[in-house]
Amino acid sequence: MLQGVSNHLRVAANRRFLEYTDGRPFFYLGDTAWAMLHRLRREEMDFYLDNRARKGFSVVQTVILCSEALTGSAGHNAPNAYGDAPLHDLDPGRPNEAFFAHVDYAVAAAAQRGLFLGLLPAWGHLWRACADGTRGLFTPESARRYGLFLGKRYRDQRVIWILGGDRNITTPEERKIIDALAAGLREGGEHRHLLTFHPRGPGQSSDLLHDAEWLDFNMIQSSHPVCDHDNGLFVERDYARTPPKPTLDGEPRYEMIQAGFYYRGVPRLARFDDYDVRQAAYWALLAGACGHTYGNHSIWQMWEAGRDAIVSPCVPWREALDHPGAFQMGLLRRLFESRPWQTLVPDPAILLDSPSGPGERVRAARAADHAFAFIYSPRGMPFTVRMDVIHPQRVKACWFDPRYGATDLAYDCDSPGIQTFAPPTSGRGRDWLLILEDPARATKAPGGVARG
Repeated sequence: MLQGVSNHLRVAANRRFLEYTDGRPFFYLGDTAWAMLHRLRREEMDFYLDNRARKGFSVVQTVILCSEALTGSAGHNAPNAYGDAPLHDLDPGRPNEAFFAHVDYAVAAAAQRGLFLGLLPAWGHLWRACADGTRGLFTPESARRYGLFLGKRYRDQRVIWILGGDRNITTPEERKIIDALAAGLREGGEHRHLLTFHPRGPGQSSDLLHDAEWLDFNMIQSSHPVCDHDNGLFVERDYARTPPKPTLDGEPRYEMIQAGFYYRGVPRLARFDDYDVRQAAYWALLAGACGHTYGNHSIWQMWEAGRDAIVSPCVPWREALDHPGAFQMGLLRRLFESRPWQTLVPDPAILLDSPSGPGERVRAARAADHAFAFIYSPRGMPFTVRMDVIHPQRVKACWFDPRYGATDLAYDCDSPGIQTFAPPTSGRGRDWLLILEDPARATKAPGGVARG
């Protein structure tokens, strides 16, 4: 662990974002590395974590009891890169110490780099009944014992527990299993860790679990259907629920995955690119999310030549680490953290006129004290703003380039009043974010490309 940095997080008092237990805001910027614990050796894990820490990620999402659907391994007890399976005889009450020593290494290696591990105790099909009618690995009793084991083992570590695993609860028995697993994690960890739930996509944990006492924050899977799928709509639904809970998109469209791969009859030629990744991130955050998760189709499964492939990855994972979308997520975090982002409130009323065509949706959020506002135009289309959103008579305006992190064209505007802004360029892949702020409290936005 980094010196002087807290190991634990909590939900902030306003129930809209996460923070360290010492009160500092925590920006959840996740990377999906579902198969990391199974496919990577320790030196490979170090290489991966070094890269993600340099780019500005704060969370790595991965799975303890993984699925053959994620690793290509046969059976439901997929071994790690050293041949160690997680369980003896597929018994959740008999964890394999050799396998969990590898998990220990990952948790410690992440902490040394300032990262949290978002750990899934088990992928979804392992706690749900199977399609052929056979039971999963868990009963409520064994789920609680397994949760207790994990909670105790990682009680003092930088861990966020993510239940679910691309499956939704469909029966009362499954709900009992998930509740029991959560209870075990809570008891074993002495209530030190946050818990959430990764649902089937497109979907939201809040649809079934929002009122669950153990669910600290909601997670969305907007998934990988088509370009311009507005994941901000999912965030809006969560933001309107009571009681309020933080929410984030834990699995949006991955960079380089085939768009709509799970639809029958859809041509599988188009792959999402860095623009699709940026669009989803800014849409979600300006709709009220407490963070965001990035994914790359080669990285989540740690694919390289000679390994079984899921849905046709085409770039080895080491090369994919430096795809542009990952750099741009670091720029996004640096922009938000350059200001008190945790005070942002989604406010579509800022916009008096804005484009509404496919992929053009402009989203806006302002600080609770009206000191600044962020307005995102995903296609670089003009929009009209109520300038009294910022309180002083003069407002500083500048454009932030989500591709390279540069700011340009800073100028002063009258307030109150109405003004139309036209971004410097327009079209697909030419997205821009307008920053409006009180000149007396203005903060220079971060510039330059994140270092890989």
